[in-house]
Amino acid sequence: RERFDFGGRDVASWFPRHMAKGEDRQRGGSSPAERPLRAHPALFCVAGLRQMRLALRRADCLVERSHIPLSGRNPALQEALGIRPHVLVLNKMDLADPRRQPVSAGAGLGWGQRWARAQSDSPVPVSLQVVPMVARLVADSPRYHRAESSEHNILVIGVPNVGKSSLINSLRRLHLKKGKATAVGGEPGITKAVLTRIQVCEKPLMYLVDTPGVLPPKLGDVETGMKLALCGAIRDHLVGEDIMADYLLYTLNKQQQFRYVEHYRLAQACDHIEPVLKHIALAQGRTQKVKVLTGTGNVNVTMLNYPAAAYGFLRDFRAGRLGRVTLD
Repeated sequence: RERFDFGGRDVASWFPRHMAKGEDRQRGGSSPAERPLRAHPALFCVAGLRQMRLALRRADCLVERSHIPLSGRNPALQEALGIRPHVLVLNKMDLADPRRQPVSAGAGLGWGQRWARAQSDSPVPVSLQVVPMVARLVADSPRYHRAESSEHNILVIGVPNVGKSSLINSLRRLHLKKGKATAVGGEPGITKAVLTRIQVCEKPLMYLVDTPGVLPPKLGDVETGMKLALCGAIRDHLVGEDIMADYLLYTLNKQQQFRYVEHYRLAQACDHIEPVLKHIALAQGRTQKVKVLTGTGNVNVTMLNYPAAAYGFLRDFRAGRLGRVTLD
C-alpha cells in the first residue's frame, strides 16, 4: 500500500473525558450534551499543564522521556513550561531501528537553547547519565531566585506511559539504595497528578517531581495519534486493536521490516491484516465460542478470535519480537 486509509477516524474520540471538560471550559461548553465522551484518566492537558506551571516555579531543569523521537513529544509542554535546561531521554532505544538514528538525533532541534540527550543504547545506562547531565546543565544556567539553594529540583515530563515513574524509581534505587517511591504500570494513567518532591540523589542533593502524562488537546493528524497508540500512550481499546494492527503491518512493510514473516512462519509478506490475524489465531489457538440462534435453538459455534490475535500482534511488536522499528 502506498498510503494508509484511516477511514475518516477522528482522534478526538481517543481522548479522555476530563480532557474534554478542560477544552469545553475554554469554549464555554457546560451541558453534558456539549461534552464529547472521551475515556481514560491520565491525559488531562489543561489541568495537567496548570499543575506543571505551579511546580515549574521551583524547578531547575526538565527531564522529558519519550518513546518516539518526534511524534512522541508534546509541543504544548514546551510552550507552557518555557525555557529551562532540558534533558531528553529517548526510551527503548534498544527496540529502535539503528538505520533510522538520524531521526532520533534531530529530536531536540528547535525546542530550546540548553539541551542534552540521554539514550538507552549508550554503553552507560541512562540512570547513570541523568544525574551528572542535569547537574552540569543547572550549573551552567542562571537560577535567578533559586541561586542561593544548593538543591536541584527536576520536573519529569512526557506523554503518558513512557516510563517517567520508572525513571524516578530507577534513579532512587541507584543513588540512594531506596525502594519504589511512585507507582508504575504497563498502561497509561497510573500517575494522575503532579506529586510531591522525591529525593533521588544525595550528592548533589536532587529531587524529582513525577507528573501525569499529557497529550496535546488536539493531535495534528490521525497518524501521529496512531503512532502514540502503538507505543501505549493511548489505551488500545479507545483506538481499536484491529486498526492499530493494520497500521502496524502497513508501517512494517513500508520500512521493509519483514521479521514478522519469519516470526509467524508466514509464506510471504502480506499487504492486508486479515490473513495475518487469521494465521496468528489458527497457530496460537485464539478462538472464542459464539452463540448462534438457529431454527432449532441456540448453537455454540467456535470462531477465530481476531481481536485477541490483533492484541498479540501489538504485544509482539512492543516486546521487540518483530524486529527493531522506529515509527518516525
